[in-house]
Amino acid sequence: MPDLEAEDRKLVTLARSSRARIQAPEGAAVRDTDGRTYAAGTVDQPSFKLTALQAAVAAALSSGAEGIEAAAVVTGEGLLKGASVHAVRDIAKYAPIILADPDGEVLEVLTR
Repeated sequence: MPDLEAEDRKLVTLARSSRARIQAPEGAAVRDTDGRTYAAGTVDQPSFKLTALQAAVAAALSSGAEGIEAAAVVTGEGLLKGASVHAVRDIAKYAPIILADPDGEVLEVLTR
């Protein structure tokens, strides 16, 4: 399990908080290239569904973010959904995506 710098650890904390607050399957957080952070949980509505990371990326983009510096997903499933990875890769090809379990333990860091 990789050690994280303070700003990346903050993303994991925000993702955990988002997940817990709404009791969602996933929580996610992203940091844009200006250093602002955005957090979200899974959205599961009859008319549309978003992974937590898709929702966090959408929040960043709708707030004017021009790029993503890093992202984190907290889930009990132990894997990243392809749609989540694509949401980040559409904007930032090599931004790290941190996968953590509900306790905040880092399982993996994707850089591609």
